[in-house]
Amino acid sequence: MINPEILRKTPELVRKSQVARGESPELVDEFVAQDARWRSLTVKTDELKSEQKNLNKQIGPAKSANDSVALENLTKRGGEIASEIDRIAKDLEQAREKSEMALKGISNLIDDSAPVGGEADFEVIETHGAIKDFEALNLKVLDHVEIGKNLNMIDIERGAKVSGSRFYYLIGDGALLELALVNFAMDIAREFDLTPVIPPALVKPPAMEGTGFLGQAAENVYRIEADDLYLVGTSEVPLAAMHMDEILNPNELPIRYAGYSPCYRREAGSHGRDTRGIFRVHWFDKVEMFVFTNPENALTEHQRLLEIEKTVLQRLEIPFRVIDVASGDMGSSAARKYDCEAWIPSMSEYRELTSTSNCTEYQSRRLKIRTRDENNKTQYVATLNGTLIAMTRTIVALLENHQNAEGGVDIPKALQPYLQNRSSFDPKK
Repeated sequence: MINPEILRKTPELVRKSQVARGESPELVDEFVAQDARWRSLTVKTDELKSEQKNLNKQIGPAKSANDSVALENLTKRGGEIASEIDRIAKDLEQAREKSEMALKGISNLIDDSAPVGGEADFEVIETHGAIKDFEALNLKVLDHVEIGKNLNMIDIERGAKVSGSRFYYLIGDGALLELALVNFAMDIAREFDLTPVIPPALVKPPAMEGTGFLGQAAENVYRIEADDLYLVGTSEVPLAAMHMDEILNPNELPIRYAGYSPCYRREAGSHGRDTRGIFRVHWFDKVEMFVFTNPENALTEHQRLLEIEKTVLQRLEIPFRVIDVASGDMGSSAARKYDCEAWIPSMSEYRELTSTSNCTEYQSRRLKIRTRDENNKTQYVATLNGTLIAMTRTIVALLENHQNAEGGVDIPKALQPYLQNRSSFDPKK
C-alpha cells in the first residue's frame, strides 16, 4: 500500500495516478473522508477519556466530604461518558476498517517518468539483435508447435488430454532444453550476485495479499480452498514474503534473490488469445529475480535488473526490444515497469518475454518489511522484481528464431555447454 501521509497531504497526486492507470479515483476520496472521520473520533475519544480521568479524581474528595449531591452528579456524568466512549468506539472501528480497505485498494503511485496511457501507449527504449530474413534464406517460417512436433520436443495433444487446454509435455530434447535454461539462468544469477532460491509454490493468504496479487490480479490466481492456500503465479510472491514482519540489517542491503519455481495462472480474460502452442499456458516454470533495498537505491537496482534481463536475451541470441510500459498496463504494485519483448517470427511481432518492476515501498508496507536508516529509525524497504527466464516463452523464441534449413534448431553458443556441447537439435532419422 502507499504511504497514507501522501494521501493525507497530497490526495490530488494520488487521484492523478489512479486516473493515469485507468482506475477510479473514488477510493482516494473514500480514504480521505474515512481517515478524517477516524482522526476526529480519536480526538473526541481522547477528550472524553481525559474528562473521565478528571472525574475519577474528584470522586475521592466528594466521598471524603460526604457530598452526596456532588457524588451523584459525578457518577451520572461518568456513566454518560462511558456510554459515549462505547458508542464512539464502534464508529471509530468502522472508520478505521473503511479507511484501511480504501487504502489497500489504491494502486502504487505511478513514476512521473512512465508513459501515460493504455497497453498500446508504451515507448520503445532500445532494440537489440538482427531479425532473421527467412525469405532471403529461402526458409519457410515454422512456428514452435510445428518445430516442437518435428523434433519430438513438445506434446500439446497429450497435455490437453491429461490436463486440459493450455497444458503440455516437454519431451526428450524439450525437457533437456528447459533444464539447460534453468542452469544457464542460475549461473547468470550468481554472476550478478543473486542468491539462488527454490521457494514454496504454495503460500498463505497474507503472502499473496501482501504482494498485491489479490487485488486486480485475483481472477488469475488458483486457490486451494480446503487448505486456504494459493498456487503462486510467480516466485515473486514467496520471495517477497520471505522477510515479512522482519527488520533487515541495513549493512546487508541490497538482498538479491533468484527464485526458481513453477508458476500457475488461470489466464482469465484471455479467451481466444494465444490459444496455439505454449506461449500462454496455465503452468510454466520460471526463474524470478527479487531485490530488497533502501528506497534511495531503488532506481539503480531497477536498471541493474533490466541489464541482467538484456544479458540473458543477448547471450541466447534472441532479437528483442526494451519498452517502457505505460501507466495503464502495469500491475497495482509497480511504479515503473520495463518489458523485454522478443521477436517471434511466426507472429511477425515482438512479444513480452521478461519484465522488471520497481514496486517502491508498496509491498513492504503490506508485508511489514523494514530496515534502519542512518539515525537508527525504522523505514520501509523498496522491493523490485524481474524475470530472469520464463521457460515456455523463451523456448518459443529460441525454437523459432534459431530454426535452420535442415529442419532443426541451432543452439546458441552460450547454451551449448549446458547441452553436452551440442550445436543443434536435429530431426530424428
